Amino acid sequence: MDGEWDAVIIGGGPAGATVARYAAEGDARVLVIDRRSVIGEPLQCGELVPTNAEMARLCPKVPDLDDLLRTPQTAISRLTDKLCIVPPSSHALEFEFGGQILDRVAHDQALERVAREAGAEFRLGTGVASVDGHTVRLTDGTTVRGQVIVGAGGPHDPLRRARWREQSLHVAVGFVLMDGDFSDRVELYFGSVAPGGYAWMIPKRGGANIGLGVQPRFARGRPLRKFLTEFLTRYDGRITYRGGGLLPMSGAIRRLVKPPHVLVGDSAGMVFPSNGAGIIPAMIAGRIAGQVIAEHVRDGAPLTEYERIWNAQMGCEMRASQRAAWLGSVLFRMPDLLVNIALNRMSRPFVWRAITCRPMFGLF
Repeated sequence: MDGEWDAVIIGGGPAGATVARYAAEGDARVLVIDRRSVIGEPLQCGELVPTNAEMARLCPKVPDLDDLLRTPQTAISRLTDKLCIVPPSSHALEFEFGGQILDRVAHDQALERVAREAGAEFRLGTGVASVDGHTVRLTDGTTVRGQVIVGAGGPHDPLRRARWREQSLHVAVGFVLMDGDFSDRVELYFGSVAPGGYAWMIPKRGGANIGLGVQPRFARGRPLRKFLTEFLTRYDGRITYRGGGLLPMSGAIRRLVKPPHVLVGDSAGMVFPSNGAGIIPAMIAGRIAGQVIAEHVRDGAPLTEYERIWNAQMGCEMRASQRAAWLGSVLFRMPDLLVNIALNRMSRPFVWRAITCRPMFGLF
């Protein structure tokens, strides 16, 4: 596998695998490098994504979603049509929402399989030690070269660290998988239960994904595990898995391309800061990047086309989400009494527009 490639992609998650698929479909020679021995493991998120129909309503400028989001039935644990925003008072605001809860490991492995079928090659079990121009040095001592190098390695992506100085706000996340009987609605909890973030209960087949995200600067010195332990007392069941990590929550960075380098997914901050959703934005960006890379290799198209198309398809939603998250950061550092006052039936339309990344007041 050592040698020359059209594209070398760091990270084989949803972002990297999607870049690989579409670049390979455009006849680019693609190598994906991932330090994990098995794609998808360990599990690192809440596993909730919108259905394709819901996503089409949320992001109407994104074309051909059914081609992009081909989630196999084996990777869908459960469907839901209800999402509840729960303030400290427990007087929930319920919304209609078409969602599917993934088996995230099966989902990511399906994306890997599609990328391999398109012609991409994967090198697993080795990490990236450094990136210098077109050369990527691996932790096993070998080097590879790519006409384009793609950083899709998450919040600690080595390419992002090496070439980008823009900082992202990271939220610490902890969660468990719990066996048991749970309601069929997704529940998001706000207030002191998860300062600067939110807690969740996302039902799955035979259990649930339960966790929370906290901004350390609002936690007043309490560690994440204490918030999680306290939240878990609300539920009865047997914990079968514990996970955690960091989630970039300040929105997509402004500059996605520094030729010959490109950032995609969490490494570029492509998580909606008002709701924490990152899987689908990463795949949308991955398709754009993969297609542009293939055109760049084949016809010399500028890599900056990726940035332009991303902004055309997702820029409005990302900016609306960033503004909503800024307002939320003001609200959710307040005492629970004020959070209860803010999250009520009168504010219901504005809350939903914030969660779904739409301008809350129709002004921007």
